[in-house]
Amino acid sequence: MQRYFTKLKIDNKFELSLDDTYHITKVMRMNKGDKVEVIYQEKLYITKIISLNPVVVEIIEEKDTYNELDIKVTICQSLVKESKMDLILEKSVELGAYSFIPLETRNSIIKLDRKDKEKKIIRWQKIVKEASEQSKRNIVPKVLSIMEIEDIVNLDYDLKILLSVNEMSISLKNVLQNHEKCDKMIIVIGPEGGFKREEEDYLIKNGFISSSLGKRVLRTETASITALSMINYEYER
Repeated sequence: MQRYFTKLKIDNKFELSLDDTYHITKVMRMNKGDKVEVIYQEKLYITKIISLNPVVVEIIEEKDTYNELDIKVTICQSLVKESKMDLILEKSVELGAYSFIPLETRNSIIKLDRKDKEKKIIRWQKIVKEASEQSKRNIVPKVLSIMEIEDIVNLDYDLKILLSVNEMSISLKNVLQNHEKCDKMIIVIGPEGGFKREEEDYLIKNGFISSSLGKRVLRTETASITALSMINYEYER
């Protein structure tokens, strides 16, 4: 059953967005009477379509289903090429990421002006929404504004992790096992060329733990997938 998110509830009915209306009527070719799942304020409802333009659905049943991780993980991903960023967002959503921070670094190949940044955020948020529906999430993770290294050191998290290939880094497995009661975590991932040494030093001096994903050097688009898989294994019960 297809899943959609909405913010508009009237009595026992939900109205879906124009984008969702197009998807339901033109892509899925649904009709009145067909059932869809709707998430409203993180709660799941089984609904029936009663109108098609725009799509309005009527509640049939409320389900006690919650598919989120117990820990809120923010993926702070350095800017990379579009196809790689799309993959990172999609797979990170499937693995339970709570939010995303695009990060400008010295080695970032992608350089954006203000207008491009605004367009990218809109595009990335759409990708995240679609991945959330596909993976049966109860929330749509938020894509925050593009930040720089100096911005993220002041953010409030219980655990701050910098993924690094430095031989002195602590394995992510050990870090997670030593922070079992962590509620909010941020994981910072470098671009294709990695971080500059001074960037890593700056983050470490400001409370980030230099952590390794293993002996092999992973591509930047693999790092978030691997880290979130490990977090799922350690935290999801």
